[in-house]
Amino acid sequence: MNIAILFGGSSFEHEISIVSAITMKKVLKTSTLTYIFVSPDREFYLIDTDKINSKLFSSGEYKKGKQLTLKQGGFFAEGMFGSKEIDFDVVLNLIHGRDGEDGKISSMMAFFLVPFISPRIEASSLSYNKLYTKFLAESLGVKTVPYEHLSKNGERNISMTYPVIIKPVRLGSSIGVSIVKEASELDYALDVAFEFDSDVIVEPFIEGVKEFNQAGTFTSEWELSIVEEPQKEEFLDFEKKYMDFSRDSQVLSADISDEMKNNIQEAFKKIYDPLFKGSIIRCDFFVVNDEVLLNEINPIPGSMANYLFSDFEGMVQRLAKHLPKEQKIKVDYTYIHSIQSAKGKA
Repeated sequence: MNIAILFGGSSFEHEISIVSAITMKKVLKTSTLTYIFVSPDREFYLIDTDKINSKLFSSGEYKKGKQLTLKQGGFFAEGMFGSKEIDFDVVLNLIHGRDGEDGKISSMMAFFLVPFISPRIEASSLSYNKLYTKFLAESLGVKTVPYEHLSKNGERNISMTYPVIIKPVRLGSSIGVSIVKEASELDYALDVAFEFDSDVIVEPFIEGVKEFNQAGTFTSEWELSIVEEPQKEEFLDFEKKYMDFSRDSQVLSADISDEMKNNIQEAFKKIYDPLFKGSIIRCDFFVVNDEVLLNEINPIPGSMANYLFSDFEGMVQRLAKHLPKEQKIKVDYTYIHSIQSAKGKA
């Protein structure tokens, strides 16, 4: 199978996307990979799979590659003798943050009838925004961590007991995230967060909370990963997550009861089905007093959370054959013809 890895984008997480894309070369070993880079200026470039490395992008050398155009059916390289279509079977969207996770790429792929693995438009909109994620989970009966919402131009008052954690609403990779241990630190933490986003959510910082990650997808059946208990400090900062996103070897399952594993997986299924069909996502859960709480949805997890699956490549290939189909709408202009006939203009 020929998989087009779409990565980069105009995002604060641009560099992490590059790391994830390069990792796919180590993981998708039997597939043919076609790399398509989205520059910070939102231009498409075809990248030589054999030569891909991080310096290629930091130096700007990628601009020597073929520039591509997105048109009906796929990506095309324009040449002296016309357009040549880039050959692939499916696009794997690996653009983290804005462009990739906010629905822009999903909209373009759907509009131009390009088969793609990624959350669809509605799923992207709801999971990209942490506040909307809360609304989604609550509507599905999945409990979440308590929260308060603050806007950049609004008041900076919270009723929550310290310590708290401040998170920009539309960012991942712990960018702009701060732990605030007392009221005197709140303004500075909000200033940092508001450099990246106009809205933040405030949540209680729970010392030593048990956290578990569950990834998965639905092909012709549920394909769920192991449940991982990530080993980390107070929280994973940008640098730690940057390194974490390059993981390509499987990790160990969390040492939890079958009942807790089932509770986590059932919460995951409620979130995933049917909104996220066609994608591979990871949900991060907290367990407090034996109660499973959704922390975040990662609609395009770092390196696609490949390290949580025993057969990641096979799963990607199976998913590519079971993507949701958009309803075909036949337009035959019956209504307009009837109006014209009624007016004697047929």
